[in-house]
Formats: sequence, C-alpha cells, structure tokens
Amino acid sequence: MFRRSQSENAPSGPRGRRAYVIGDIHGRLDLLDSLLQAIEAEIEEQRPGKVLLVFLGDLIDRGPSSAGVLNRLRSFSHPGVQPVFILGNHEEVLLRILDGETSLIEKWRLFGGAECLQSYGVDPTSLNGLSEADALERIRQAIPQAHVQFLRSFSDTCRFGDYLFVHAGIRPDVALDEQRQSDLRWIREPFLLDETDHGFMVVHGHSITRKVQERTNRIGIDTGAYRSGVLTAMGIEGDRRWYLDTSSEQGGALQL
Repeated sequence: MFRRSQSENAPSGPRGRRAYVIGDIHGRLDLLDSLLQAIEAEIEEQRPGKVLLVFLGDLIDRGPSSAGVLNRLRSFSHPGVQPVFILGNHEEVLLRILDGETSLIEKWRLFGGAECLQSYGVDPTSLNGLSEADALERIRQAIPQAHVQFLRSFSDTCRFGDYLFVHAGIRPDVALDEQRQSDLRWIREPFLLDETDHGFMVVHGHSITRKVQERTNRIGIDTGAYRSGVLTAMGIEGDRRWYLDTSSEQGGALQL
C-alpha cells in the first residue's frame, strides 16, 4: 500500500534532503527486504538529493531472523543514502545482558529473546538449568562481536528539520538535551497521551498500532510487523510525507 499525506502548516524536512523512517522490524528479515526494495526502487525512479534512511530501533527479538536483520543492516549500502540506527529497548536489554546483567536473561527470553537466540543457532531451552553465569557465556558465544559492536554504535535520537526521530518518545515538558535514555527507549502513556506542542514532530515506534497513528505532535509507525506482517516506512521531503508498507493478505509482498 502506498499513501500520501499533506496538510497546511505541515512540518518540513531540510531543503534538498529526503528521509525514510522505518518502524520496529523485530526480526522480520523478509519484510525488511521487501520494504528496502521498494524504497530503493523509489529512489532510483525519482532521483532525490541526499537521502537519510532511519531505523527506529527494535531490530531484534520476537520475529525469526534477528541475526539476519543485523547482518543485513550492518552492511547496508546504497548510493546517496546515509543509514541512521536508533537504539530501541530490545537492543538495550540485550546489551545490558551482554554487559553482565544476568538477572534480565529469563525475562528477555519470554519477550522475544528466545526467538533471537534461535536465529543465532541456539536452542533457548538449552539455557534451562544453567547458572546465570553459564547462560550468559552461551549467549556471548552465540552472538558475533561484529553484531554487538554494530548495536553499540546506535544513536538515541535523530533530528531532521521539523522532525525528531526516536524509538519510544520523549518526556513532555522536558528539554530534548535533558531527556533520559530510559524515556527515549521505553516511555509510553505520559508521551502517547500528551498533546503538547514539542516544537517539532516526533516520529516514533515502540507502541504498536494497527495503522500509522498521526497526532498533532507525534506520528507512530510501529504497525507490529512481527505479528501483523506489516512493516511501515514514512517518507519525508519538504512539507510532504508519505507511507510505504508491506501489507498484503499473506503479510509478505509489498503493495505499491
């Protein structure tokens, strides 16, 4: 599906630049490949200027191909396109585990970590009965250091003209440079229910909605790809914005 949206007094991106922003992938390499193919085809056809390609985090967990998604994106390259990666709460939890917070391992497995381990060739049940130290060692052995270094390179926010890209959202009435990482990666209701004019349009993932959710101060583009088959991207150029997604009856091929 391909939809366009434009309104009076719309926020605007920087002159001569285009951005594509992709919501939570959660291990759905199949959907990511379809969406990237559509974005690249649009770029080739329209030949815009410099392009920013922003991933809003939660690349891993829940879906079947976390390892494949990271392998695909850490080597992503397209002429004239600059990728930007924002850290989501799922990446944060994995990094905290790898840094030694073993108490998080069991909860991580229940909320998508089991599928992540499987994508690296580890049977998640093989951790049953292990000490936390032994379980941590097995996880560390399974995940390539190149993937860990890639995750550690991610940012918390990205500003694009009148837009702010972030994983979860921001704490209302708190200056951007004073925001806590925990809010940028985890916040829900205090941000989702707020109608404050932040001084920019916040584009975020993290909170799943059936369709793109446009509000006066924010746009949520996490359409639950891992379970819905719909991975969504938003395009921005000047005061225009539009959407591409992977919706279909089979939850696979992208519809234009």
